[in-house]
Amino acid sequence: MNILHLTSAHPRHDIRVFIKECQSLAAAGFSVGLVVADGRGDETRGGVRLYDVGPKAGGRFSRMTDTVRRVRDKALALRPDVVHFHDPELIPAALALKKAGIRVVYDVHEDLPRQVLAKPWIPAPLRPLVSRAVEALETYAARRFDAVVAATPLIRDRFVGLAPTAIDVCNYPILEELVNDTRWEERADVACYLGGITRIRGIGPIVAALPEAGVRLKLAGPWSEGGLRDEMAAQPGWAYVDDLGVLDRAGVAAVLSEAKVGLVTLFPTPNYVEALPIKLFEYMAAGLAVIASDFPVWRAIVDDAGCGVLVDPEDPQQIAAALKGLLSDPVRARAMGEAGRRAALAKYSWAAEAQKLVALYRNLETH
Repeated sequence: MNILHLTSAHPRHDIRVFIKECQSLAAAGFSVGLVVADGRGDETRGGVRLYDVGPKAGGRFSRMTDTVRRVRDKALALRPDVVHFHDPELIPAALALKKAGIRVVYDVHEDLPRQVLAKPWIPAPLRPLVSRAVEALETYAARRFDAVVAATPLIRDRFVGLAPTAIDVCNYPILEELVNDTRWEERADVACYLGGITRIRGIGPIVAALPEAGVRLKLAGPWSEGGLRDEMAAQPGWAYVDDLGVLDRAGVAAVLSEAKVGLVTLFPTPNYVEALPIKLFEYMAAGLAVIASDFPVWRAIVDDAGCGVLVDPEDPQQIAAALKGLLSDPVRARAMGEAGRRAALAKYSWAAEAQKLVALYRNLETH
């Protein structure tokens, strides 16, 4: 079976989950490609062919029209057995591909109708209307697609009874990339934050907490809002930040091996409170103590594992107190890190999730 994954919104440095899925399918014997739109040319990674349709130009509207058209046309030219798409703006293109006789799998990373309610670029009075329209479009499309792959069980439940098949494949880490033998005593008394950097992912309170905590922060990831980095750099806490930029997997593993504490303090938006952010599980797998937002879903994970401290993500004082409390008590922090690693090895690894994805395609192959 020839499978073609599609993305129109993510540059090459930001497609770890797509590549992970593609490589797992390639390892299972499928022919797998991935269409991207970043202008860096075609290449092959781990048995997966990347097809570049050129860089995105213009703003959000251009991405949702011209870039989507180029991605759709590339898929039509390659004519795979199945397209597996990752961005909701590709829904109209995916419906056209389905009409052309290509089977379609929709990979739903976020609860989009709830996510829309927190989009700053949509005027607040219009967000409920846009949310309802998006949910109606997803419902219409899911009934016509061949399968839905959801990032969490909660998102999956939205599509059960709509799509012919709806499964959850959680974005847990590949443990071999992160688990290392760095001794606790060799780690520095520093914290880290990995991933996209935005206001609602909590960068403001984190930076504000650093002077009171007296703790350095290893910050790694893309800045996703214009002007935000300059705003943070003007804060007193910026003197405690090492801004490392976008790192490859080896660079991420190096940061995780240096730090003792990992921060995942996303704000309580409708989309985040039920999410399963990969950075939480990466911190656990690497043996870091975790400071996480006090959301019910996250509390169940952190408390069950005994791997960290929960805080109000919008309160710098709570974040500072958690940082000071962990780094001033190395015995406690080390015990939390070791507990998190045990939980990651037992429950939160990509290996089991990859088998769900392979099983889905085995079923599509025989029907």
